[in-house]
Order: sequence, then structure tokens, then C-alpha cells
Amino acid sequence: MDKKYEALFTPWKIGNVEIKNRIVLCPMGGTSLFGWMEHTGNHFDKEAAKFFLEKAQNNVGLIIPGIAPIKSTFMNQWLYENKKMFKELKEFMDEIHKTGAKLFVQITAGMGRSWAIPTPLVMIHNTPVVRDIIKPIINVPYQSASPSELPSRWSDKVTTRAITVKEIEEIVDAFRKTAKLLQEAGVDGVEVHAVHEGYLLDQFTLNYTNKRTDNYGGSFENRYRFATDIVKAIKEECGKDYPVSLRYSVRSYVKDLCVGAVPGEEFTEIGRDMEESEKAAKYLEEAGYDMLNCDNGTYDSWYWAHPPMYMPQNCNLEDVAHIKKYVDIPVVCAGRMEADIGAKAVEDGLIDGVGIARQFLADASWVTKLIEDRLEDIRPCICCHNACFNMAHYKGVANAQSIYDASHIGRCALDPQVMQSDKYKIVPAKKKKNIAIIGGGIGGMEAAIVCSKRGHNVTIYEKTDKLGGVFIAAAAPSFKEKDKELIAWYRREITKYPILVKLNCEVTDVSSLGADEVIIATGAKPIIPNIEGVETGVEAIDYLLGNKVVGENVVVVGGGLTGCEIAYDLYLQGKKPVIVEMKNDLIVSDKICLANTSFLRDFFNANKVPVYLESKVQKINEDTVTIVMKDGTVKDIEKDDVILSVGYKPDPVCKKGRKIHVIGDAKQVGNLRTVIWQAWDVAMKI
Repeated sequence: MDKKYEALFTPWKIGNVEIKNRIVLCPMGGTSLFGWMEHTGNHFDKEAAKFFLEKAQNNVGLIIPGIAPIKSTFMNQWLYENKKMFKELKEFMDEIHKTGAKLFVQITAGMGRSWAIPTPLVMIHNTPVVRDIIKPIINVPYQSASPSELPSRWSDKVTTRAITVKEIEEIVDAFRKTAKLLQEAGVDGVEVHAVHEGYLLDQFTLNYTNKRTDNYGGSFENRYRFATDIVKAIKEECGKDYPVSLRYSVRSYVKDLCVGAVPGEEFTEIGRDMEESEKAAKYLEEAGYDMLNCDNGTYDSWYWAHPPMYMPQNCNLEDVAHIKKYVDIPVVCAGRMEADIGAKAVEDGLIDGVGIARQFLADASWVTKLIEDRLEDIRPCICCHNACFNMAHYKGVANAQSIYDASHIGRCALDPQVMQSDKYKIVPAKKKKNIAIIGGGIGGMEAAIVCSKRGHNVTIYEKTDKLGGVFIAAAAPSFKEKDKELIAWYRREITKYPILVKLNCEVTDVSSLGADEVIIATGAKPIIPNIEGVETGVEAIDYLLGNKVVGENVVVVGGGLTGCEIAYDLYLQGKKPVIVEMKNDLIVSDKICLANTSFLRDFFNANKVPVYLESKVQKINEDTVTIVMKDGTVKDIEKDDVILSVGYKPDPVCKKGRKIHVIGDAKQVGNLRTVIWQAWDVAMKI
């Protein structure tokens, strides 16, 4: 192991509990040991247990599974009511402890206005008769109950109700009872979720979401009372030596409801600023908390807590290191943390633990590989949130993700086996076949690897001189360093298997290959809009690949994800982009996480990048672009160049036939999750 990582592998203590190293597997929604949103309510989740045991066996110091609602989302069951679940947990803890790892269980008081209410439940929330009928299954007003009546973060059609004092007291008592059961089950500590990320307890602490006039609102002490009542109750029940961690956001970075502040922006904070945080951190320590598990942000500035690739690496470290100066308890920092930077921060005494989450989804054994000096073998997390936390939101729509996805977060776009090991698995093929894969993009390479692992003979046919496909263009911007690493990872991974790769080999007749099965992964081709002067425009992929150089003033036609990323890239280069989009919001998609999309929307707003919504390009002229806006107004926008990014359509070299399988964009335009999961779906059955 490289010496620069040695500080990560030194022991430390949380209270009296010693942790063998400084790597903390931070909690992720959907990975609770007590289930997530399954209709059965609370239960010991064997899939999550398998997931965490694998991580414990791969040299993790401290594991904190995803949030366990103190009262289940479905069936309204208190955690402490299911005693069988805690017996199973005790057996699991014995297995965890054999590895030398420690495990805390995170319990949440609730989400309040941040509850990502799925669009179908908005109607239920606003229809009293239906709401009352379905209440025994899911109590929608309870799930979103907040300190005060507030607008939902997710739907402009939902106003959350104020939680009652009686309900607060019930929650505090439930924390007390649940913590005792966890202690008896051998769990090393509990984490209270959360004065963090704009969840319920955090909403109580923040002036802009707490308008109460009782003992839980107004003064600093009252706003933090709910959080301090909980830790005091746990300590009374479990003893002062039982460790209690708190998930904590150092700063809110909020300008207004649903509007965050991006890095480097000058703004007026309406949430928790650093001055209050210095006081709050010490106050929470004095109340009994034994550790602060930190990052930044709320759901109004969600990209601080769930950083997409646009956010700087180690984006929260400076703020978290600052707050450590005001407490005597350990402090953990999370948020795109890199192992080398984290190790240096530990060595310098800036933080005590390095919090990492989604990298454990992308590669379960990355810590082991780091120890063994196999850094190139680590599959990188690309911060896409396409499967782990893909709650999507845009104007006029609440949480656009499907109900299935809402109940199955905590998966991984790059590895479908994560939390789905019964569904996705490598089983040796009964009959060894010759498999031809047309297209050497990410989907083609993934299908090749899975087929090869199963024992098939695999040949990849790629028409260009390199593997990577359209993802080479997607990875081109400066902020896509992890995407570039992923392409490099795939190219190295391919060489580990007996896979024949034929570059500069375009296939037009699949029947000539003599293969037993053919997988078509040829991707999509751009849609060219019917606009006068469109031939002078630059297609998005041509721009991204560097085939066309653009001037200073650039009109981007299309405000989907690709168009917005191009505009962001142009701005970072010092150019002046303008976005023209036909729909009523940017990035109108049910597949892209709000943490990602809200960054781009807030960035363009903060940096005054012109965005024309509900507008159409009428004509591309020599020096201008003529657009027609929603009200019929015609406007000419000055430009040096136009980049076209209005979408793509499937481009399969062959659509159907005997033993032919089409995957990814060649089948239906999607994302990395789509093509990688489809690659497995096909490759497992061949």
C-alpha cells in the first residue's frame, strides 16, 4: 500500500468503541437492514445484510446502513414492535464482528417537506376521502409532516402539515426503545438522522422552515430541542457510554425555498450559516452526541449532500474541518471524498474519519484493492445517481421516478448485482457458444465481460479505432474525470478475459459472422431538427469530441441533460452559452436525480446564463438565431455558433432476427444504467 494512505488505516474511538480504520461506509437510502419501502413494513433485510457483510469482509472500519424510519413508510409500524427482526440482527452482528468491523444503525425521525412524494401520491394527499382509506397502508400526511405548514420540496401542489407535540414525544420515545433493542442486539452504536440535509430534525433547527411558537420553535435552544431530546432519551435508556452519532450538515447553502447556492457564489444564507453551526456543533456535543457525521446542504441545495460530477471533489472538507475546531468529539467528512485527500486530512488532524458511500456501490472491494496497490482495478463511481438515488423532479411534476424505483433505491447503475444479487448473478453457461457483439461502447463491453465470465467465446466488433462508443464524447468535458476513468477501467477489464476485440471493423451483415448469438449495441444517432439553416449547426457529439471548435457566443439548442452539460462546459471555458428549450423546464426527465439537475439549474441562474424555456428555434442565420417564445414573441439571439442537442434515436445495425438481441440506446435511448442492466439481462440468458 502506498504510504500516502497509511493514515486511513489507523485506529480511533467513538466514545469507548474502537474502530480499526478511518474509513466510514456512510448511509445510503435503500440499504436499511430493516427494509426500505416494501409493502410488508419492517423486517430484517437479508439482501442488505449480505451487502454489508461483503463490505465488512473487505476492510471497512465503520459501517452505517441506510436510514431506518422509526415508523415504517408502509403499514405504519414502529421499529421497536418487531422483536423477531432484532433477533435476526443479533445473529448478523456476530458475523460482522468476526471481520473486525463495527456497525452503527441509523434511525430517522422522518423526512418532513423533503419526503420525495411520488407523483401518484400527490392526488392521494390532496383527496381526503382516498387519503383516509389508504392511511392504514401509507399515511401520506404523516410521512411529510414538518415543523410548520410548508411547501413540499417536490410538489407545488402539496402543503405539509405541522407535526404535533404528541407525535414528537412518541418519536422521542420510539428512539429510546429502538436504541435499547439495538444495543441488546450487539449493534455498536446508533446514528440519529438527522440535523442534516433538510430532513425533519434539520427543518426544526432552521429558521426558514420552523415557524413554531411552542417549545420547539423560536429560540436557538427550542429549534434544537427535538434533536437534543432524542440523544438524552437514548443515553437515559442505554447508558452514557453507548455511542450516539449525529448526521449533521455544517452549512445549509440555501438562498430560498427550493433554491440552493452553488460553490463560489456570493449569497445570503437563510439556513444554518457557519456562525450558528459553530454554536450548534458544541451544543449538540454537550447534549450527548459522541460523533458528528458531516457534510453540507439541504434538499433545497441537494447537490452539497449528494454531489454530482459537477461539484468539486472533497467539496465539504473545508467546512467540516472548520467545525471540528469547536468540538471535542470525532468528526467524519463525506461528499466526493477521495482516499488520498481524506488520508492527508486525517493525518493533519482536520477530520477523524473519511465518509464514503456510493463508491462502495460501484466497487464493493475498493478498500481491499487500495491496500493491495490495485488502484487501476477499482471501478469508479461516476456520481450519476441513476440507480442509487434517482428521484427526479422538474416543473409541474413531483417525484417523477416510478413506484418500483422509489422502493428500490440503493442500487448501482454500473453494477446491477448491488442489492439485487438474487436477480443478477453469474451462472456458468450450459452450452458454450460463439457470441458476436456489435458495438464496443459501455454496453457492448459489459455484455462481453458477462458472457465471457459465463464461459462463452466472445468477439467484439467496433467500427472505430477504440473502445468506448458514445461515452467517449459524454466523458469529454473537464468535469467528467470519473467518466474518463470508467472508460479506462473497461478497456483494462476487457483484457482480463479471452475476449477477441476487432477494431476498425464495421459490420453491415450480422449473418456473415457465423455467430450462435448476436448482441447489437450500436447506440443511437442524433435527431436533426427541421430548422432553416440547421446545416450550419454543430452536432453535440462533434463538439464534445473536439471535431468542431466553437466561438465565444454559442446557442445550445436543447435543454436536456446533454445540452445543459455542454452549456456548463462552455461557461467553464469562459464562453457565453445560451440555452433554448421547447419544454417548460430544463432536463425534463424521470431518470435523472434532482441532486444533479438542480445543480445545473441553480448554476445557470446564479451565473446569469440565458435560458429560454417553452421556446422554439425558427431559423439559424449567419450571425443570429431566431427563436419564437411562448407568448409568440420573436427574438434574435446573437451567436458565433450553434450546437444542436435535441435528442437521439436508436440506430441498430439490425433490429430483429433469430438469436439477435438489441440493448441500450440501439433499443431505446436511455442512460448507463439502461444499457448495463440490459447487457446483463441478455448475457445471463444466452
